[in-house]
Amino acid sequence: MSRLLMNISAVERETGVLKDTLRMWERRYGFPQPERDDGGERGYPLDQVEKIRLIKRLMSKGWRPGKLMSLPDEELAALTQPLAVAEAEGDQSALQSGVLDQLRKHDAGGLRDLLRHDLHSLGLQQFVLDKVPMLNRAVGEAWERGEIQVFEEHLYTELMQATLRQAIGALPPASGRPRLLLTTVPEEQHVLGLLMIEALMTLEGATCISLGTQTPLADICRAAEAQQADIVALSFSAAFPSRQAGPLIGQLRSRLPGTIELWVGGAGVARHNPLAGVRLMNTLQDAREALAVWRDGRLAQ
Repeated sequence: MSRLLMNISAVERETGVLKDTLRMWERRYGFPQPERDDGGERGYPLDQVEKIRLIKRLMSKGWRPGKLMSLPDEELAALTQPLAVAEAEGDQSALQSGVLDQLRKHDAGGLRDLLRHDLHSLGLQQFVLDKVPMLNRAVGEAWERGEIQVFEEHLYTELMQATLRQAIGALPPASGRPRLLLTTVPEEQHVLGLLMIEALMTLEGATCISLGTQTPLADICRAAEAQQADIVALSFSAAFPSRQAGPLIGQLRSRLPGTIELWVGGAGVARHNPLAGVRLMNTLQDAREALAVWRDGRLAQ
C-alpha cells in the first residue's frame, strides 16, 4: 500500500494547527516527525495528522502541549473519549440551532461555514464516518416532518457535496491498490454516497476513479477494463426503487470479469439479500473492513 503523506499546508488546514506551531513542536518536543519528499519538503503521515488533531482538541480544554506530547497514543485517545461523548450528546441540539436553522434562514454562506467548521474540527475521516450520516438523517427527517422544504434539502445536499469535493481535492493524490471505480447505475442521480466512499478510500491510500452518476452498465464494464480497476463500487440511495436494484446488480456482476470485485452500498440496498459475487455494504465501516479484507487477500497471494 502506498503511504499517504500530507504537506504542511494541508495539515494546517486539516487540523487548525499553524505551520509555525508544527515546526516549533517538532524542534521542542520531537513530534511530529515528518518525512521528507524528494524536494526536501515535509510530508506528514496520516496517523501523525490524527494525533495532532487530538492534541489540538485537548489543548482547547486546558491541557499543555508538553504533557500531551509525552503520552502514548492509547492514553491520548482515552483522554479524548469524554470529549467525544459530550460532542455526541450535543449533536442534536447543535443541529437544531445550526444546520437546520441556517436552512430555514436560507443562509447558504452560514451553512457552508458550519460544515467547514465541523470538517476542520473533526478531520475528514471522522466527519465522513460520524457527522455526515447524522446530518443527512436529520435533514431528511426534518423534510419528512415538513419542517424544511424540498429546495432547502437540495441546498444542504449541494453544499455538503461541495464541502466533500473540496476536502478530497486537498488530499495528496493516491496511487495505491486497490483501484476503485466509483459510479451509480442509470436513474440513480445521487452522488453524495460516492463522495463519502471516495473520501474514506483515498484516506486509506486506495486509488479512486469516479465516473459520477448514471453510467450505463456496458460503459461501467468498459471503464473498469480501461482503468484496470480491482473493484467497482456502486451507491444506491433510498430514492432508488429497490426492486430494480437487484436485477441491475446481477447484470453487472455477470458482465464484469471475476477478477474484479463488485461492492454495493447505500440505503437503497440496505435490505437486499446477499448476492453471489457481490459485497453488500450496510455501513461506511463495512467498506473500510472490506478494503482490509481485499488487501489481506492480496498479501496472501
